[in-house]
Amino acid sequence: MLKFALVLALIAQQSQTVSQGVYTDDQAKRGQAIYSAQCASCHGPTLNGVQGPPLTGSDFVSNWNKEPLSELANKIRNTMPQNAPGSLMPQQAVDVVAYILQVGKFPAGRGELHSDEAIKKITWPASSAQPARATNQAPTFPPAGNLAQVMRGILFPSSNILFTVQTVDPGAKRTAADANKDGGFNWMLWGGEIYKGWDLVDYAAIALAESAPLMLTPGRKCENGKPVPVNEPDWIKFTNELAEVGKAAYKASQTRNQETVSDITNDVADACLHCHQVYRDNARGRNPLDPANKASRCTK
Repeated sequence: MLKFALVLALIAQQSQTVSQGVYTDDQAKRGQAIYSAQCASCHGPTLNGVQGPPLTGSDFVSNWNKEPLSELANKIRNTMPQNAPGSLMPQQAVDVVAYILQVGKFPAGRGELHSDEAIKKITWPASSAQPARATNQAPTFPPAGNLAQVMRGILFPSSNILFTVQTVDPGAKRTAADANKDGGFNWMLWGGEIYKGWDLVDYAAIALAESAPLMLTPGRKCENGKPVPVNEPDWIKFTNELAEVGKAAYKASQTRNQETVSDITNDVADACLHCHQVYRDNARGRNPLDPANKASRCTK
């Protein structure tokens, strides 16, 4: 009997998929009520998307199937509804997830889904869908600026927004007086009060992830006219590192937790430093900030 109990306990600790009945019909009904009141205006009454993206269908599943179910619940809990993020209780967010699973034709079971450690072990079924093959070749775009311009126009300001989270809480209400006294990024001027602080952190992280590949654009020149070493293995490695840390920063920002984002900025700084040490700061005995050092950049 003891052995049987241990087997049951071991099974309970193992991962489940959403195809194994991880919620109940009653829970999905509660989630439907919350969804109708808080989510339907953006995501549509049938979850097919309106202002916000669809929450059902193959594209939705493919967006989430590499993450445990807890990530979807956390996304809802921390960032939704858009006009009042963080207003749902953890269990309410999980109830909405149950409703999403029901609409997605994932079966109900006998036990409810809870906001606890167990949900972190629930995954999506492996996708067998093959990526669609492009029928037409995508257009290519020659570089419009040199590497320094891309760095200073996109990567540098985006990184600084993330670094500012170390001392400025993006969720705190800002005033004109705050804008005048704060160092670093000026939350009041950026976006003309159109976007909320956490939204700006999201955008900065995505900007890092999406713009890092611009460092690999064929034909791009460095500020000193030398070609960017786009085929060098370590240059490619550093570029990938920056893209990945941008994705990690976005994931951290989705927690809406200042400390979590502050921690990830150490990785952002390291990613920048690894490349700078090899390709920017390599002039022997010369200050990297010395303009004369520019002549040696883009070379090892």
